[in-house]
Formats: sequence, structure tokens, C-alpha cells
Amino acid sequence: METGQVATELAIPVLKVEGETIPEVWEKAVILCWEQGIRIRTEYDRDDDPASRDCSMVMVIRSPLGEPRIHRAFPGGLGDLEIYRQEVVDGIHDDWIDPDAGKWSYTYHQRLFAFEHGDEKIDQIDYIVRKLAETNFTRRAQAITWDVKTDRVVSDPPCLQRLWCRLTGDGDGGLILNMNGHWRSRDAYKAAFMNLFALTDLMRVIGERLAEQTSMRVSLGRYAEFVDSFHIYGSYFKEFEGFLGTVKKRRFEERVWDTKFAEPYFVEAREKLKTES
Repeated sequence: METGQVATELAIPVLKVEGETIPEVWEKAVILCWEQGIRIRTEYDRDDDPASRDCSMVMVIRSPLGEPRIHRAFPGGLGDLEIYRQEVVDGIHDDWIDPDAGKWSYTYHQRLFAFEHGDEKIDQIDYIVRKLAETNFTRRAQAITWDVKTDRVVSDPPCLQRLWCRLTGDGDGGLILNMNGHWRSRDAYKAAFMNLFALTDLMRVIGERLAEQTSMRVSLGRYAEFVDSFHIYGSYFKEFEGFLGTVKKRRFEERVWDTKFAEPYFVEAREKLKTES
């Protein structure tokens, strides 16, 4: 095998975006991937699909719960966003896991809150909170999703691989929670925004549980993500070009919503879930 310098246009680029809020960072990231991502095929492509745009992406959100918190152009409805948040944070669809029946093989909530190891179910989020409460400078507060026994053979293994948390002091007797998310693969346009919305809400939950256990003030610091393959699929390039057109035509303030605007839709989604249970 030969080693040495590879032409820049042939290497997978490593890109980084940073900003205050989720919609700001998500929008910057997908546009940067579109503009600078390498052209490469995926296992989901049809024969006539263009090659995807792909990169490794680092995203830093300085204010994970900051407003405005919602991008109007994310693919999906506001009710869908609330349902997905509850899937990740509350596990409302963990009962859909039944791979033998052709249903889901996992949920993120199940892997994070009830990871199966033999006959044991491990609550990794509880571990993170307890570890941080015991040693507020620990580097060991993490949770993983990858099951080495099952995920190497299933057709749709977890994209999220790991969450990692660490505390710093706020200089006034309180704590600041920082969290990282590590991803194997990420649909930049169709999935990343909802992922960010749900995981930063999980970060809120961790912070609240930590404050309860320590009786200390806990505020949220930055949320950062490291994505191995951050991609835009060729199968929906035309749809994505419509998103780019919206970004060009509208001011940023016209491309986002505050959570207050979305709350009635969230309430409607919660009521719908009650009737389905």
C-alpha cells in the first residue's frame, strides 16, 4: 500500500461550523456540506441517483436551548418533531422494538436507558448523572449505542454511537454541563435537525437530574457533534435545491421559529399520542 499526500478533491473533507442556536448551526452545516462535500456513492442509492455530497462534520452549538430553536425548513412537521423528541427522551416507541417480527431493532432511548447486556438492562443516562455527581471533573461519563453482537449484521444499525458529558465550574459555585455526540453516519438534510433538537433536550434532562442529585445550580454549556459521514443524498437533490432557494430569498428571522410558536403543535402531538396508547 502506498502512502503519501492525496489530492484534496479526493479526500473526505473535515468541515466545522459553530453558532449560537440549533437552526443557525444546522443551516450552516448542510450548506457547507453541499458546497464542499466530496461526491461519493452510498449503500442506499438507486442506479440513477447522483452521488451524495459527503464530509466529516464538526458542529458546535453554544446555546443548545437558545431561541429561536426551530428551523422552518426542516423536513417534517412540528408534531413529528415533538413525537421524535419523546421517542429519544421518553421512549414512547420502545415497544415497537421487535426485529423478529420485522419491526425496529432498537431505539436510541432503549440503547441509552436500557442497553441490553446479557440478562441485564443498563441505564447509561443514570450512570452519566451518578458519575458526574460523584466526581464533577470525571472524563468517564459516557453512553454508547453500538451493540457489537447485533449491529454488524442488521440492515439499519444506529447512526448515533456515543454521548459524552463533562462538567466545568461557572465561577460562581455552580456547574456547567457540556455534551458531545459522536455519529457514524448522518443524513444532513432529512435527519440532523430533529436529532439535534431531541439530543439537546436530553442534555436538558441530564442537567436537571444532576442538579437534583447534587443540590447545585447546573447550567447548559455548549453541545458539540462529531459526524464521520455527514451527507446529502443524491435522491433528493431537487428538493434540497428548493431549501437553498429559500435560504437565499428569506432573511434568517423568516427562516426560524421560537418554541413558543411551535408549542400548540407540540400539545396536539401529545394529545394524539394519548389516543394511540
